[in-house]
Amino acid sequence: MDRNLSLITPTGRLTLGNHLGALRRFVEAQDAAQDKGGPDACFFGLSDLHALTTPQDPPVLKATITEMATLFLAAGLDPSRATLFRHSQVPAHRELAYLLECTAYTGELNRMIQFKQKGRGVPSTRVSLYTYPALMAADILLYRPSVVPVGDDQRQHVELTRDLAIRFNHSYGVVFTVPEVRTPAAGARVMDLQTPTAKMSKSIENDAGVIRLLDTPEMVRRKVARAVTDSDTGPDAVRVAEDKPGVTNLLDILAACGGTADGITTYGALKSGVTDAVVAVLQPLQKSYAELAADPSYVESVFAAGSARCREVTASVLADATAAMGL
Repeated sequence: MDRNLSLITPTGRLTLGNHLGALRRFVEAQDAAQDKGGPDACFFGLSDLHALTTPQDPPVLKATITEMATLFLAAGLDPSRATLFRHSQVPAHRELAYLLECTAYTGELNRMIQFKQKGRGVPSTRVSLYTYPALMAADILLYRPSVVPVGDDQRQHVELTRDLAIRFNHSYGVVFTVPEVRTPAAGARVMDLQTPTAKMSKSIENDAGVIRLLDTPEMVRRKVARAVTDSDTGPDAVRVAEDKPGVTNLLDILAACGGTADGITTYGALKSGVTDAVVAVLQPLQKSYAELAADPSYVESVFAAGSARCREVTASVLADATAAMGL
């Protein structure tokens, strides 16, 4: 069975970009795969172990995990049609990661762009940040997907996953499916409202340019009203253009949220339209979130059951890899 597999790391509270670019895509994949294996066709998880590659305050991390798990369900993910799980509750992920570390070389990890970026200008970095690509490779290989959809920012890690799978299979016998890399069709790419050349990030400390999924309508209005545009005031000022990143971002958000720019000629009208469209998307999600948050035991039970299923699914792959290495 080919599987949909995606994880989100709880390094911050989810944003509008996470919803439009990830959660909404998860729900679409779940709906498309409903007749192709039930919950075993889609695995969507919280990669909480990945969060520990950088310092985290434990109570904050715990709260973030709880909020994110609830938002997965509020966004429309259905435990009868998709398996929802916590990374840290499936030991095979970290166990296979070590076996893959014994397959990887330091030269390969030295070339990983994200390690260079996150470690730049930092007095010290955690070893887990360096070995993180091996854990990500384990995340993928444990579920034996034949195709991995990946954006440009993670493509290098999936290429390493392929290299490790090929090397392991050559050295110890065929255990892993070597996944093909697929770049999905361009989806909603939401940029920071204050720095429209940078992606809207859930982990940024200053969230003046970040719309969080649980922001109130007033918070959304205030953030959009302060969004960066430019000094162009001509009749065609409201347009998509490479030299107008702020305006282009607002137009992209408007379209992704189901709005239209028809008849909009001023930045004020554009920001008003974006606010209305964003609030219309967030309000039903927030309503569902409030109902789910009132029963946290239900959310916990969903992820506990999903994690248990993942332990079953991954056990044979880990056993095969361990035996192949003579252990």
